[in-house]
Amino acid sequence: MRFLLLVLAWLILLAVSWPLALAVLFLGPLLLLLALPLALAGLVFCALIALVKALLFLPARMLGYRG
Repeated sequence: MRFLLLVLAWLILLAVSWPLALAVLFLGPLLLLLALPLALAGLVFCALIALVKALLFLPARMLGYRG
């Protein structure tokens, strides 16, 4: 459903302004490639937060708390 709405929005943009629609078509994947390192950094940051949380709750888990 989301893909269908995206195609419909692109077709409307094509009807209104075809140079802008072609720019979106060709520059969209380039922007996704540029955003990939940011997504990787976010994944690493979430993993780091989970590690710190696990280390902070380790003494409680060793004493038998199962929250």
